[in-house]
Amino acid sequence: MTSSNTRKIGPVLATFVVANNMIGSGFFLLPSTLAKSGAVTVLAWLLGTVLALLLGGAFARLARDYPHLQCADDYVRPALGRDMGFLASTLYWLSSWIGNNAIAVAAFGYLVTVLPLDGSQPAVQVWGQVALIWLMLAVNLLGPKQVARFQSACVVLGLLPVAVVLLGGWSQFDPAIYHASWNVSGESDAHVVFASLAPVFWAFIGLETGAMIAGVVRDPDRNVPRATLGGILIAAVVYLTASVLVMGIVPASELVASSAPFALVAGRIFGAWAVPVIAIAAAIKATGTLGGWMLVTGESGARSAQRGYLPAFLGRMLPNGAAGWGLVTVATAMSALAFLTLAPTTADQFGIIIEMAVLLVVMGYLAAALSLLVGTPRRRPAASDRLIALGALAACALLLFSSGWTTLLGACAMALGAWVLFRLFGRRTT
Repeated sequence: MTSSNTRKIGPVLATFVVANNMIGSGFFLLPSTLAKSGAVTVLAWLLGTVLALLLGGAFARLARDYPHLQCADDYVRPALGRDMGFLASTLYWLSSWIGNNAIAVAAFGYLVTVLPLDGSQPAVQVWGQVALIWLMLAVNLLGPKQVARFQSACVVLGLLPVAVVLLGGWSQFDPAIYHASWNVSGESDAHVVFASLAPVFWAFIGLETGAMIAGVVRDPDRNVPRATLGGILIAAVVYLTASVLVMGIVPASELVASSAPFALVAGRIFGAWAVPVIAIAAAIKATGTLGGWMLVTGESGARSAQRGYLPAFLGRMLPNGAAGWGLVTVATAMSALAFLTLAPTTADQFGIIIEMAVLLVVMGYLAAALSLLVGTPRRRPAASDRLIALGALAACALLLFSSGWTTLLGACAMALGAWVLFRLFGRRTT
């Protein structure tokens, strides 16, 4: 074994990297958002898992042809041209910092339950979110290594108490509560499942990271597909378990109003003392996730800027490797979005943000599927490639049309506006 190969990671570690990138704010706050519809959303989780596996297969196949991926432009431009490379890269960047707001919503939603603040006041929520955003900016300006250390500590401290809830909560599971909460929307089960796909799919954003780390995975032809599909399945099992458990312990009407559903469940299982413990643990984990995704957003923006897709100042790096001005720009945009999406409840605000982010990132996934389907003169797609690509395209279409028309049209307008600006002012770098 070569020395360079010994520094690469194997399939097990790569699988958990992919899974950890998906298990974030959705784990902590989606139960409240989905409680508006009811426990029937477990069917949306199952369908969402199938769609994620279809898309994961496309990214795993692309990783074989492009083992040194840095951003979407690497596999989109060779097949679809520079304009589509711009759209895929820029939409991913936009979806990242928009989605970061949802993580901030979840983190402060738990934190406020242990602070001497009235979390039911929207102004308290929004200013708390903004404070967390700028705190994570400060951590990111210390450099990627410090962010990685911070995030690692948050994973350990944040997930252990929540794992106790998942394992110990089944003694309190009440089938009658679960049955009574099955469908509280007033709509048909099929309508609820279809309408819930976009928020459910928020939990699977990050499935593409297996392809993005292909360069540091041993034997990527075999191990990247294993890591991608295995990571998706692990995340799906965790989310499905959590969704069923929570809705079988707390009635849907109470979950909807909660900014900290897992803390609420912990109180029912173990008593009042567990509420602040779980709330703090969840806030720590979500804050670590926010710090890590801000790093990803800064890095993806810098790479896009260096390729001429975004303003040049976003690509300037500090000596410690941090994307200084890019991070400041992202934090400013996130703060503005926090005020623009202000809603009566945490779950409402979370739902608005994740639907916007999912639509934008699915448009990027659409470009990936088209790239695999079309291929390049040097990489002609095999029949199996086309079959995988068609499955991924079908998954994208279902996700896009499951969203509200207003949000879908808004996402399309955002993409069109970005493309027009690029055609008018984009830098013609190679």
